[in-house]
Amino acid sequence: MFAAKGDRLVVHGAHVGDHDRDAEILEVRGSDGGPPYLVRWSDDGHESLVFPGPDATVHHDA
Repeated sequence: MFAAKGDRLVVHGAHVGDHDRDAEILEVRGSDGGPPYLVRWSDDGHESLVFPGPDATVHHDA
């Protein structure tokens, strides 16, 4: 997984009825764009350090 500051991290719901969550990537702390990522979640503004799993995708800033 590769990301840069300003990209969006989307974590897809794991169960029927679960909503996707998205966050702005504030900082990339891994080497060569890899995790972990410091993110700000769009639903509540909380900032956290994330090691994304297979249910996550990165949407690159156009």
